[in-house]
Amino acid sequence: MDAEKTQLTRLEDVIEKYLPPNELLKVKRILFGAETPVLNIAEKVYNLARERNFELRAFRFPCPKEQLRPARLVRVGVIQNKICRPTSDPIVEQRQSLHNRIGEILNVAMMCGVNVCCFQECWTMPFAFCTRERKPWCEFAECAENGPTTLFLKNLAAKYNMVIVSPILEREPNSDVIWNTAVVISNHGQVLGKTRKNHIPRVGDFNESTYYMESTIGHPVFETEFGNIAVNICYGRHHPQNWMAYGLNGAEMVFNPSATVGELSEPLWSIEARNAAIANSYYTFAINRVGTEVFPNEFTSGDGQKAHRDFGHFYGSSYAAAPDGSRTPGLSRIHDGLLVVELDLNLGRQVKDHWGFRMTQRLDIYGKLFTEVSKPYYEPQIVRNFEEKKSKSKQ
Repeated sequence: MDAEKTQLTRLEDVIEKYLPPNELLKVKRILFGAETPVLNIAEKVYNLARERNFELRAFRFPCPKEQLRPARLVRVGVIQNKICRPTSDPIVEQRQSLHNRIGEILNVAMMCGVNVCCFQECWTMPFAFCTRERKPWCEFAECAENGPTTLFLKNLAAKYNMVIVSPILEREPNSDVIWNTAVVISNHGQVLGKTRKNHIPRVGDFNESTYYMESTIGHPVFETEFGNIAVNICYGRHHPQNWMAYGLNGAEMVFNPSATVGELSEPLWSIEARNAAIANSYYTFAINRVGTEVFPNEFTSGDGQKAHRDFGHFYGSSYAAAPDGSRTPGLSRIHDGLLVVELDLNLGRQVKDHWGFRMTQRLDIYGKLFTEVSKPYYEPQIVRNFEEKKSKSKQ
């Protein structure tokens, strides 16, 4: 699209272009933490990715070996992509084109040895919640357990021996209520369960509460053959307590499938998932769609903007972060991509031992505070400056 021709491809490319080698190493250490070496992937796999017109990047998080515990190596993949058809095309054709696209990228993920793979938020559709139109967008919603997308992915999960996290727009069969949901499918092709979006934005064009509300099922963590995983959907990344809850429930890897645009959130993007990895001693994966999606009808959001037909540019830049604060370089801001990361789950405990964050967490005092704050008529713990008031009263 014309708008994307003016977009920066990747921040790291600019840094590498203009900094001398010695300074570049120092800047990367400050920006990204410990180096994440490139993971060895066969050249024929890179060639296949190029043929299919998506970026493939692969890195490894180093982890010291332990004397008593064997390494718990896992390869994780995250996929970012554009929609494949105009938003005015028939729904079945739009969804099928995305199934085909993800299918060919997932095939490359299998060749890379990926054990767990997660897609972007509501990956089977355009992110149409800006429009506030019920038709036709509600028709993209499907059953989490037996809908066409889950049936499609169950076969691939079993075929590739891969856990798949599939964020979709869900319609509950019995109530017809719609939710923003992530379905977790085991590497044997069975639905382990689902989780839902805990925090719903009401900012700018993000008019999502027109379609669905906040989750009522808490912070589930899914035990898989490759570790305990959780899914913090999109806007939940702005809430530190949300990230913390998944850690308290035993998550070792937390995915953040998102759909967010440049002017609104890009300065926050590289910070939040990385900060969560540090604070909670687990691995995080920030996943964002790419491209500019144009809708048939103009819309406004009551924020003073002129009527428009697109959300803005979804800037991709998907990345992974480790408990020690290191992070991978990001995927492109404008291209479809697959990021593959090899990691050792033992690093989580090693970082807990080193920094003592869990030991010093003081959940008891914060638990009491949260309980009190959630009550009506809570009085904040502010030490008042009565002397200043007295002196003013005497004047």
